[in-house]
Amino acid sequence: MATPGSVGAPPPNAAELEALYLARQDSARTRFTEADARFVTDMIAHHAQAVVMSELAPARAADPSIRTLAARIINAQHDEVAWMELWLRDRGQAVPSADGEHAHLHMPGMASSEQLAALQRTTGEAFDRLFLTLMIEHHRGAIAMVNALLATDGAAQDPATFKLASDINVDQTTEIARMELMLDALSSGDTR
Repeated sequence: MATPGSVGAPPPNAAELEALYLARQDSARTRFTEADARFVTDMIAHHAQAVVMSELAPARAADPSIRTLAARIINAQHDEVAWMELWLRDRGQAVPSADGEHAHLHMPGMASSEQLAALQRTTGEAFDRLFLTLMIEHHRGAIAMVNALLATDGAAQDPATFKLASDINVDQTTEIARMELMLDALSSGDTR
C-alpha cells in the first residue's frame, strides 16, 4: 500500500493536506530552545520598562517630537509584547506580567530605579535629554540581548523567533539613530 506522497499514491485530499499543515505548525511551535524562551520572557520585561518611560512623555516632554517618539515606542512595544505573550502560551511556557513592576535590572540597558525616579521628577528640556539618553541605552540593551540570542548555539532556529529578534534589532537600531539626532539637536540648541 502506497503512502500519501509516494510514487503511485493518490494525491492527498484536502483533509490530509490540512492535517499535514497543522502537524507542521505544531512542530514549528515546538522548535525552540531555553535561550529562545528566556529571550522572549526577558524582552517582555524590557519592553515594559520602555513603555513605562515613554508614558511619562506626554506630560513632561517639551519637544513634540519626543511625545511622538514616545507614542510610537508605546504602540510598537505593546504590539510586540502581545505577540511574545502568545508565543510563550503557544509553546506552553509561563507568561510573565508585562506591567513593568518586576523588571529585571540584570538585563542590558535597563534603567535603574534611581534613573526612573529622576525621569519622573524631570520636565521640559531636561526631561527630553534624560529620556533620550536613557532610551538610547535601553535600545542598545535590546540589541545586546538580540546579539546574545543569535550567538547562542541552536537558538533562534524557529522562524518566528528569528523574525522577532531581527525586527527588534532593525527597529531599535533605527530608533537609536533617530534619537541620537534628536539629542544632538537639543545639545546644539537646534530644535527644528
